[in-house]
Amino acid sequence: MKKFYVYILLCCFITELSAQNPENETSVSVQIRPRAEYRNGALFPRNEGEEAAGFINNRARLSLDYKRQALQMKVAAQHVGVWGQDPQIDKNGRFILNEAWAKLYLHNYFYAQLGRQSLIYDDERILGGLDWNVAGRFHDALKLGYEKDRNKLHLILAFNQNDEKVIGGTYYASGAQPYKSMQTLWYNYAKSDFSLSALLMNLGQEGGNATTERAETHYLQTFGLNIDYMHPALKLNGSVYFQSGKTPADVHVSAWMASLKASYVFINNNINLTAGTDYLSGSNSDDTKYKAFNPLYGTHHKFYGAMDYFYASSFVNGLNPGLWDKYAGISFATSGRTSLSVMYHHFSITSDMKYENVEIEKGLGSELDFQLNWDIMTDVKLTGG
Repeated sequence: MKKFYVYILLCCFITELSAQNPENETSVSVQIRPRAEYRNGALFPRNEGEEAAGFINNRARLSLDYKRQALQMKVAAQHVGVWGQDPQIDKNGRFILNEAWAKLYLHNYFYAQLGRQSLIYDDERILGGLDWNVAGRFHDALKLGYEKDRNKLHLILAFNQNDEKVIGGTYYASGAQPYKSMQTLWYNYAKSDFSLSALLMNLGQEGGNATTERAETHYLQTFGLNIDYMHPALKLNGSVYFQSGKTPADVHVSAWMASLKASYVFINNNINLTAGTDYLSGSNSDDTKYKAFNPLYGTHHKFYGAMDYFYASSFVNGLNPGLWDKYAGISFATSGRTSLSVMYHHFSITSDMKYENVEIEKGLGSELDFQLNWDIMTDVKLTGG
C-alpha cells in the first residue's frame, strides 16, 4: 500500500541588530514558521479504512542576544501549536522559554555556558537541535569548552529533577527530560578539508517505581567517532558508535551503529549526487542482552526518511529490530532561488525476528522523498515536499 506525506513550510526569519555602544552588541530576531501537513500513513502506517489527517502547525519564536567582551547571553521564547487548538479569546497562552543561557569567557580559549540550550554536534546523529520539530530540542546543562586553532574540547554536565523534592527520589513523570543525568565529552580536530570528532557520553536513566517514587539510576554509555573529508567536488562522511551499560529496565546493553555517506557536486555546483547507508543494530526477545542501538537525542528526521517511521517514531509492541537504510538521491538548483531534491530509501531490519515461531523477512520496503525549496526573498523561504 502506498503512503503519502505532504508538507508545506513557510519560514520568515527577521533580525534587527543594534550596536550603539561598541563594547555591547544586542540583536533581536523573530521567526514565524507555519507548516501545513497532509499525513496519509506518515509516522505510522495507516490501516485500511482509516482516514488521512491534515493540519497546520506553527512556531512563533522571539530571541534576544547580548554580547560584550567576555560575556554572551541569549533568551528565546516561543509559542508552538496547531492552528485552531487555542480559543479566539485565550487567557492561558503557552508562550514558554525554549532557550535561556549565559556564556562566560574565562580565558582566551576557555568558556562556560550555563542554562537551557541546544546541543548540536557533528552531523546531529546523537545530539541535534531537531529543528524539523515545531518545538525543537533543548537541554538544561553546563557546557565547559576549550577552543584553540584546530582543536575543540567540550564537557557537558546535566542533572535533572521533575520537581523540587523535599525527600526522596527522582522518578520522572511523563513529559519531563528523558534522562536524569548526563556527562558528555566531545573532541574535534578540524582542517579545511578534514574533520575528526570523538564523543563519549554517560547517560543516567531513571528506572525507579512511579508508585513508590523509588529512584534507581541505570547508566548507558555511548562512544564513537565521526569523520568528514571535504574535496572541492567530493564529500565523504563516516561514523561508528557503540553502546554499553544498562537500559532503564536494568538489562545489559551491547549495541552499535555505523554510517557512510558520499556526495559529489558537478556542473557549476548546481547538481549534487548523494549515496549512503546507515546500519543500526537491533534486538529480539531471545537476546540475553539488549542489542538495539539507541540514537538518543539526534535529529532523526534528517537521516531515516522523511516519513519518520524510524526512531522519530517508536517501534510497536516494545520491539526494536534495528534498521538498515540504503539511500541514493540527487539535488539540483532549478534557478537562482529554487532547488529540488529527490531521495530514495530502502529499509530492512537488522535482527532475526519471528512471528508465531516463523522467521519473518527482513525487508521492510522503500520510500521516495521529494523536496522543493524556494527563497522568496531575504529572510523568507518556502519549502514543500
